[in-house]
Amino acid sequence: MRFLWFVIFVLSVSAACAQNSARVRELEKQRKAALAEIEMTNQLLDEARQTARNSLNRLNLLSKQILSRKQVISLLNQEIGEIDKQIAASRREISQLEKELGGKRQNYGKSVQSMYKRRSSQDKLLFILSADNFAQSLRRMRYLREYADWQKRQASEIIDKQKEIAYKQKELEKTRSEKNALLSAREDESRKLQTEESSQKAEVQQLNKKQKQLQADLKKKKQQADALNRQIEKQIAAEIARAEAEAKAARERAARAERDRLAREKAAASGKKVPDTKPETEPVREERVADTKGGYAMTKAEKQLSDNFAGNKGRLPYPVSGRHTIVATFGEQQHQELKYVRTNNSGIDIQTSPGADARAVFNGEVTRVFVVPGYNNSVIIRHGNYLTVYSNLSQVYVKAGDKVSTRQAIGKIFTDTEDGNATILHFQLWKEKTKLNPAPWLD
Repeated sequence: MRFLWFVIFVLSVSAACAQNSARVRELEKQRKAALAEIEMTNQLLDEARQTARNSLNRLNLLSKQILSRKQVISLLNQEIGEIDKQIAASRREISQLEKELGGKRQNYGKSVQSMYKRRSSQDKLLFILSADNFAQSLRRMRYLREYADWQKRQASEIIDKQKEIAYKQKELEKTRSEKNALLSAREDESRKLQTEESSQKAEVQQLNKKQKQLQADLKKKKQQADALNRQIEKQIAAEIARAEAEAKAARERAARAERDRLAREKAAASGKKVPDTKPETEPVREERVADTKGGYAMTKAEKQLSDNFAGNKGRLPYPVSGRHTIVATFGEQQHQELKYVRTNNSGIDIQTSPGADARAVFNGEVTRVFVVPGYNNSVIIRHGNYLTVYSNLSQVYVKAGDKVSTRQAIGKIFTDTEDGNATILHFQLWKEKTKLNPAPWLD
């Protein structure tokens, strides 16, 4: 029974250690991803520091850096917590193994003492010959043989248990070393965080001195964003109207064809001359159907494209080439450091390195290329009843009517040399007339 409880204990400890190890690996993976984000933001910050003037973009990058750094420290704390659990479990397992080893040594010692008392072969022979009958002699012979085998097994198990304890102790030391490395990394990250928070404070102080100018810049930026959205909404309305006109024309054509067919059948049935029908001069239009009332009427091919686009939510590639980071998220945002700064973003802003291209996130058709002050060139791509918008391009590689494929470069992202070489793509996602948050759609 004791052995059964021991087995259950070892299995439970081993399972707990395995779970902890898996959790540590997952936390380490998340920490490496956060460190990669920090490295990218650091690169962009270095480029931003090339300009002497303070900017909101630089503060945003620094704030993002601080958030990522805090995430790394939080993940390190969680890793250390899991490592502590591993250490505690290993200690319990070693303690139980040592207890089991002590019991085996004690039993083995008693058996050795017993054998020492009957150490001569004459004693063993006398033990066998003193049996009452032949059957008892055989049982005594078997007993002595099994007893000797048991002693050998005990000796072997003691050696194996000693090896197991030595291995567990070695693993424990390795785990302790991992913990020390994590503690050192946490201390290093904490120092960096303090430096970044000091830099952030200095940036905020400088920007607060320019509050009026900053508010004026933000007001102008809002006007430019509103102008961009008006252009997008105008284009969406025009495309919906055009698609509906085509759908209506297709329905009318089908209705005329049905009337003509019925008239011919009626005339043929009455024996009258079948009336001549005028040949259609309009081009044949494919049937279009909208998913929602007042929505974009789609052909079968567009409907399939739309369904494929929706099916890839969370797996769409980022709309930029090279390394990148999101510096402005979707929706209404209150700036954490500058309380008088409040923005409402219709998409997300993705910062990358100078020279980077904007890329299509999915197969589709370019429906419009246009210019809006503050956002330079913009491209709209339709994917069934979904649309993606790519703004702030210095060059455009496509034109309206072009078919594009996933990850195809559609233009070069503008680099603002007056703002620390900030290279930011403004990216929007729409379904019909509704703006969506692009972030959950990207991989």
